[in-house]
Amino acid sequence: MALEKAVITNMDTNDEIEVMFNPKEYVVEKKTPWSEINVFGLDSPPVQFTMGERKRLSMELFFDTSEEKTDVRDFTNKVETLMLVNAQEHRPPILRFSWGSLSFDCVLEDLVQRFTLFANDGTPLRAICKVVFKEYATAATQLSNTRRESADHTKRMALREGETLSALSAREYNDSRKWRVIADANNIDDPENLEAGTIVELPPLY
Repeated sequence: MALEKAVITNMDTNDEIEVMFNPKEYVVEKKTPWSEINVFGLDSPPVQFTMGERKRLSMELFFDTSEEKTDVRDFTNKVETLMLVNAQEHRPPILRFSWGSLSFDCVLEDLVQRFTLFANDGTPLRAICKVVFKEYATAATQLSNTRRESADHTKRMALREGETLSALSAREYNDSRKWRVIADANNIDDPENLEAGTIVELPPLY
């Protein structure tokens, strides 16, 4: 039984590109960056989560037209078009990479084409395309899939450079007006003149 072919679907047009040969392997990468907070006098600065990064799906796609003696770019150009700006949407297309149980909504972030075999007249007959797809999801989709709750326990945090209590309240409580709760809990009389790295407690909201 033949192995199911991987397919790249242009979600804007519903056009499909079936890969010539399935990749030998693929790599899924996910990073969760933590930023260091500059606090004077510490050997190891504390780290604070900012926001996550999208997943990346990378692989090599192989193309070969050496038997037909035709230009392999007839196939690789189809992949390259997935990086071109859609005149109506004013952006490159949204894609879906599908292979068996893998379904990955994405955009094509990086493409490297390497041509390795040529006809006598220089026509490329074989190519390896290294592709990197970046996960795509709208903000509305992410928010609907993520359970977000107000703080229900006390936390200690360091103020970022230029951050106000109002901004901290908006970030942690989803309500900038709760800054006074933070100020009262930390006996802060002058919330407008706080230095970056100041440690404050965020009390629970009831």
